[in-house]
Amino acid sequence: MTHTYHISGMSCNGCRNHVQKTLSKVQGVNDVQVDLGKAEATIEMESHISLEAFQKALKDDGGHYSIHSLHDRPNQDAQKKEKQSGDSGTGVFYCPMHCEGDKTYDKPGDCPVCGMDLVEEQNLNTSSAEQWTCPMHPEILEDGPGSCPICGMDLVPKAPDLSAEEKTYQRLLRKFWIATAFTLPIFIIAMSEMIPNNPLTQALDLKYWNWIQFLLSIPVVFYATWMFFERAYNSIRRRSPNMFTLIGIGAGVAWIFSFFGLLFPDVFPDQFKTESGTVHVYFEAATVILTLVLLGQLLEARAHGKTNEAVKALLKLAPNVATKIVEGEEVRVSIDEISVGDILKVKPGEKIPVDGVISSGASTIDESMVTGEPIPVNKAEHDKVSSGTINGNQTFLMKAEKVGSDTLLSQIIHMVNDASRSRAPIQNLADRVSAYFVPAVVVISLLTFVVWALWGPDPAYVYAMVNAVAVLIIACPCALGLATPMSVMVGVGKGAQNGVLVKNAEAIEKMNKVDTLIVDKTGTITEGKPSVEKVGSFNKQFDEKEILQFINALNQNSEHPLAEATVQYGKEKGINNVSAEQFEAVTGKGVEGKVNNKKVALGNAKMMDHVRAVITEEMQEEIISFQKKGKTVSVLSVDGNVVGYVVIGDQIKESSARAIKALQEKGIKVIMMTGDNENTARAVASELGLNDFRAGMLPADKLDAVKSLQSEGKIVAMAGDGINDAPALAQSDVGIAMGTGTDVAIESAMITLIKGDLSGIAKAKNLSTRVMKNIRQNLFFALGYNTLGIPIAAGILFPFFGILLSPMIAALAMSFSSVSVIGNALRLRSASLA
Repeated sequence: MTHTYHISGMSCNGCRNHVQKTLSKVQGVNDVQVDLGKAEATIEMESHISLEAFQKALKDDGGHYSIHSLHDRPNQDAQKKEKQSGDSGTGVFYCPMHCEGDKTYDKPGDCPVCGMDLVEEQNLNTSSAEQWTCPMHPEILEDGPGSCPICGMDLVPKAPDLSAEEKTYQRLLRKFWIATAFTLPIFIIAMSEMIPNNPLTQALDLKYWNWIQFLLSIPVVFYATWMFFERAYNSIRRRSPNMFTLIGIGAGVAWIFSFFGLLFPDVFPDQFKTESGTVHVYFEAATVILTLVLLGQLLEARAHGKTNEAVKALLKLAPNVATKIVEGEEVRVSIDEISVGDILKVKPGEKIPVDGVISSGASTIDESMVTGEPIPVNKAEHDKVSSGTINGNQTFLMKAEKVGSDTLLSQIIHMVNDASRSRAPIQNLADRVSAYFVPAVVVISLLTFVVWALWGPDPAYVYAMVNAVAVLIIACPCALGLATPMSVMVGVGKGAQNGVLVKNAEAIEKMNKVDTLIVDKTGTITEGKPSVEKVGSFNKQFDEKEILQFINALNQNSEHPLAEATVQYGKEKGINNVSAEQFEAVTGKGVEGKVNNKKVALGNAKMMDHVRAVITEEMQEEIISFQKKGKTVSVLSVDGNVVGYVVIGDQIKESSARAIKALQEKGIKVIMMTGDNENTARAVASELGLNDFRAGMLPADKLDAVKSLQSEGKIVAMAGDGINDAPALAQSDVGIAMGTGTDVAIESAMITLIKGDLSGIAKAKNLSTRVMKNIRQNLFFALGYNTLGIPIAAGILFPFFGILLSPMIAALAMSFSSVSVIGNALRLRSASLA
């Protein structure tokens, strides 16, 4: 029996996997398939299971998702409207520790696994045009300046709403000052016992000062830091113990012990009592611990805001308005009012609003914000321009080709967000440790209490409780959990600022291990802008003009860059267009068809073999003479006879030789693989100083070559830009696509280089090296901190040096451990990738 239901609340693959896993646990379910796009779950069951059973399963799991019959599907438009009317920013939130992989949430709150504050994802909002409002009547909103229709006052620009991230920080800051205001007097009262002839106890008995501490602690425990106890309770209820479990138990035990000590002092053994007969209270320990943890959360919130500054910088590039040409008139419009095909006017110094092509005029464009290259690029008619880049000192008209989420800037931001939420394989180590961490700490804390209670000096029970609490407080699983995600987030953003787009964290880790790089020639090593240098004839019956006419007739149907070059050359020479019939492209060889009732073929030597056309030794010598200069020669046959050729050149990029040398110095073996002939490949390899190259490679050959190198134990990266490179890109350990290449190549790759030259690969290698080093530093610190901190808190130094760790000092150390990990990750922002 199979039924299909609607699922509400899913926003990513993490949600899909979680729902699928939860529903699969329902008794009687054989199989569950969840479609994220349709928001539907298809459930196969042994016999009918009620909808209520599935609803209960999702509710017991936390209630983040709901299941409905298809005809009872919630009103999506109403949900969307409700979401837009709220103030939750982008409406997408995620756990900074990625506890549930790439799972996202649709509202702010706490992670149900680790309890940490969810972080708001930074996304491009195309509807963020500036609005104007009345100071007296804020409900008045206009798209431009003017006067208020109610009171007549001039409208002023509306202040932007605070982001969820900033709201979290402000909320924590407010609570921190409240906690500090009440904790400080508690601390002073408690520490006054160390002053000779304590003036406070001379004014009031210690019993009354204890009650004052209790009253002062109530706002701290039950308001400012109550969220920690809520998170602790939720972690126990969900059976996912975390840092807040330890804080809740440690601070909670200290406060509850003190409270009962006030109410029922006679119940406690004499070891717990002071000379005046009152029970030792630990209100100062509980409140100081909680306030210091709150300080740590506050500092983390501010530091988290800096980890995604790269995305925020990209978001600032997006202009809100543009100048649109409507019936010859200039009209200022919001970005979301631009459609594909619209003509836009870009003035000097303005940001380019959307992706498109220059239709009239020319200028220099500053593309440093998306390519990382500081030198402005000259652009003329028919050249492409990208959203967010900055126009130079000339005005031009452009035609919009990609708008909204399709623009390069939007895709970069989307890719950076996805990569930031992905998990690196090295994080599995931290996950394995974290799975046993909190239960182990609780056991160590109990053992600490028992050991001190049995063998500690008097008052043994006091020592036992203080040290047990210190163990609970100093342990910090969050430092371990944040070690990898923070470095990945900052590193991915740093890469985006330098024109290196990383698809996921795994790509960074693998790129660090790469020892072999395969590069394609055309469009990767060369400019990918071929031009015809010569058209020649081998047969006196066909002059160069006729040869070019046959070539153009075939190439009009081809999308290959070399074909485009010949067609453009034909237009420049005024060649009349002739159509080709029965056109067919032969992969890795060339093209063939019928032109003027003649069988015509164009391509390499393999293509001539394919149509049984013989290339004589004399012809071969002439062809080789061009190939040795690094040129590509395509041969033309008519009715089985070789009659001519076309010589095409493609300039080597200036950065190619420099980048290859830099990679070789890092110990990476660089291999050039090309579908071109041996002589052309050898000439290019010689110019670049490459010892290893392979010519005449078909897509299947490149794929086999990658597999062969991997079988030898090599970690292979493949860089390419064409559809023919896609299989090898997908097979390689790290596929690297040139941003100037095809969508298929980019989709198959793990890393995309926006500028599209090999210097980006050197940057990607440097990025991976620095990120992985930073991750290892974080893991070493987090593991080292807990390995040393927990035994010291348990009192291991006391028998040798008489040193004990106060729970308050433990709380301070714990709070700053996570901040230190984030601070170390932030160092990547200033790292050089050159």
